[in-house]
Amino acid sequence: MSFPLLTVTAALPAVGAIATAAVPAAKRTAAKWLALLVSLATLALAITVLVRFDPGGDRYQLTESHSWIADFGVRYELGVDGIAVALIALTALLIPFIILAGWHDADPLETGSSRWRPTQGFFALILAVEAMVIISFEATDVFLFYIFFEAMLIPLYFLIGGFGDRAHEHGEKTAATQRSYAAVKFLLYNLAGGLIMLAAVIGLYVVAGNFSLTEIAEARANGSLDMATSTERWLFLGFFFAFAVKAPLFPLHTWLPNAMGESTAPVAVLITAVVDKVGTFAMLRFCLQLFPEASKWATPVILVLAVISIIYGALLAVGQRDIKRLIAYASISHFGFIVMGIFAMTSQGQSGATLYMVNHGISTAVLMLIAGFLISRRGSRLIADFGGVQKVAPILAGTFLIGGLATLSLPGLAPFVSEFLVLVGTFTRYPVIGIIATLGIVLAALYTLVLYQRTMTGPVKAEVTGMPDLRVRELVVVAPLVALLIFLGVFPKPVTDIVNPAVEQTMSDVHKTDPQPEVEAAK
Repeated sequence: MSFPLLTVTAALPAVGAIATAAVPAAKRTAAKWLALLVSLATLALAITVLVRFDPGGDRYQLTESHSWIADFGVRYELGVDGIAVALIALTALLIPFIILAGWHDADPLETGSSRWRPTQGFFALILAVEAMVIISFEATDVFLFYIFFEAMLIPLYFLIGGFGDRAHEHGEKTAATQRSYAAVKFLLYNLAGGLIMLAAVIGLYVVAGNFSLTEIAEARANGSLDMATSTERWLFLGFFFAFAVKAPLFPLHTWLPNAMGESTAPVAVLITAVVDKVGTFAMLRFCLQLFPEASKWATPVILVLAVISIIYGALLAVGQRDIKRLIAYASISHFGFIVMGIFAMTSQGQSGATLYMVNHGISTAVLMLIAGFLISRRGSRLIADFGGVQKVAPILAGTFLIGGLATLSLPGLAPFVSEFLVLVGTFTRYPVIGIIATLGIVLAALYTLVLYQRTMTGPVKAEVTGMPDLRVRELVVVAPLVALLIFLGVFPKPVTDIVNPAVEQTMSDVHKTDPQPEVEAAK
């Protein structure tokens, strides 16, 4: 039997989470180092998966298949295509930076205080989320995917509710109440989506007789499994609803600003740069592959919702007073672009959407982590409490500007390529949708540059006069991500070469080809 690389890649952070949680209370520094080493080892395994994956080979590679619950047709089936490989690499890359950025986020609340924040639990929960996200990208059994799609809500609930942001304008008591509200809202929204999806999963089993993604898709392709039109549409809606909550897509997005605003900056990055990608990934893997006709049937409505997300999220970001909530609403706008690219049903749109998932993860990590460093220095999340930071902390201000410029998709930085592909891919089939969506670019420039101007330029406020610049640990977090933003902005080919074959196969699943450009005949 070949080495179960995919299982080990997902299992290592899970085992690391247990080991980190078991470290004695007095050894919290040892727990931090253990979590960091486990995340680096997981990154090494993810790189191995990346190296061993052959973009020109079979659709699903490094496959594993074992009987699990035989009476119900449930198998432990894993396999990765190019899209999954790219997102596993993104996840494994970001977790070490998240751990480093949150190095002191679960330390004692105050020096000499008996009120300890359980440091070991904080880092163990991060590793647990990593394990569940990775196996969600790997699972090719629908039931197996569903289990971890839902299970990741548990550690995230405790990360939001138990380890929230200390910088709160109304004091610790109000902050604790707000954290609890954000955590419960996050859980209820995602549980509601998950329960609807569970009904659809059961319905799929009744129709298909098993949960294997590859077997069901093959049966659909060769005509041996013929779903009634109404059945396919209802099943599609059950799956899509859960993924739209996770994504998040308007109008199911309202949990995200609360969750990101009340979380620590590293946990906010974990939510929007890592976990939320499971929703958009699953739209590609499950919705389009299992329910191709229903996907095409729902496309007009989904594209409208995606455009609303783009414009609505950007408009709300413009009016925000809170730095973290501004970044949250910007992410809602960006997820609108991703969903629009997926359902444009063009190779450029889907390639751009997949590339956008990767690039958004990196750019949001840069902007949110630097915002976290900034907020921790000032003790406030309010934009109005800052001013003139670039004069006292120029490196912090400079990296914050790069993160902001990436967020508005400046040419030369990674998100530009993906956003351009999404817009081109959408315009070729749905020109009106593509034109309206471009307004999101204008609004992104507005909220990003206004944020930078109000926090970093102008007179130096008295409260930021002694603000220190980025420390060595913080530079170690930020510098590699900034370098990656520039590298992928100039040379995105390493990612597109991996994802494009998977996109072509997805286009084949929905029986779509790219529209031919209309060229006026020469006279």
